[in-house]
Amino acid sequence: MPLHPESQQVLAMLAEAELPPFEHLTVPQARAAGAGFADLQGEPEEIDTEERTIPGPAGTVPVRIYTPAGDGPKPVILYFHGGGWVIGDIEVCDNPVRRIANRTGAIVVSVDYRLAPEHVYPAAFDDCYAATAWVAEHAAEFGGDPARIATCGDSAGGNLAAAVAIAARDRQSPHLVAQLLIYPVTDFDFMTDSYAQNGEGYLLTKGSMQWFWAHYLGAQDLGKDPYACPARADDLAGLPAAFVATAEFDPLRDEGEDYAEALREAGVRVTAQRYDGMLHGFAWTLGATPSGAVIIDDLAAAFRDAIERSR
Repeated sequence: MPLHPESQQVLAMLAEAELPPFEHLTVPQARAAGAGFADLQGEPEEIDTEERTIPGPAGTVPVRIYTPAGDGPKPVILYFHGGGWVIGDIEVCDNPVRRIANRTGAIVVSVDYRLAPEHVYPAAFDDCYAATAWVAEHAAEFGGDPARIATCGDSAGGNLAAAVAIAARDRQSPHLVAQLLIYPVTDFDFMTDSYAQNGEGYLLTKGSMQWFWAHYLGAQDLGKDPYACPARADDLAGLPAAFVATAEFDPLRDEGEDYAEALREAGVRVTAQRYDGMLHGFAWTLGATPSGAVIIDDLAAAFRDAIERSR
């Protein structure tokens, strides 16, 4: 399909704002630019929220807990925001997380994990795993059901959600019923067809992803570490059911779809959906790209199916 008119309008607005690719910005400039995506999200939905700090591997980790209406105990979704492990926070993804909580009926715990380059890998992963383990132990304190927990995230947050799912299997705790991956980063590979097709001119560039990865890894040799690159795991068997969303005009499209297929081949139940005409990051721009809002309904349906099948 051609680029959706709403996606074209987003690109036009960014061009008018003369926003350069992230690789041409300093880290503070990139973070300020990322915060601007909140302006493209429309009016926030009503939901109860609570700010907390929870124990982490290097101090406390801030979280925001979203509790939709209705009786509990409710399932719980850990949400890890996108932003290339360098930008983004629980504020910029506040609106999408409200939608996810209201559509799924789940309590969502949004995690403000440590960012690179101040904190290189595995800091973000360690914070997200620690938050997931904490929720499994303390869910009942805020109306959650520790038997129905899922990880979720977009882009770099999708990477973290997938990595935590692998770690939870490897460490045999905590038990997860689903992993909900929104255009996830799954591999350190810039040679896919979708990078060739969409690596320039479609919001997220190849150069930006290389910039993000460089900040996240620092001087480390990646190797085959599945907690950094889930696609490099030797074995994906035994992982929780997966929802994998990709965008047609996204350099990350192929690695997300390849990961979904690898999960299937390993015997994992997978719901994979490509959103035609959409750009990377469209779940953060639903005020400007309302045609993409179906992703939240699709995610909620896949989550409910995973819960039913886990009974």
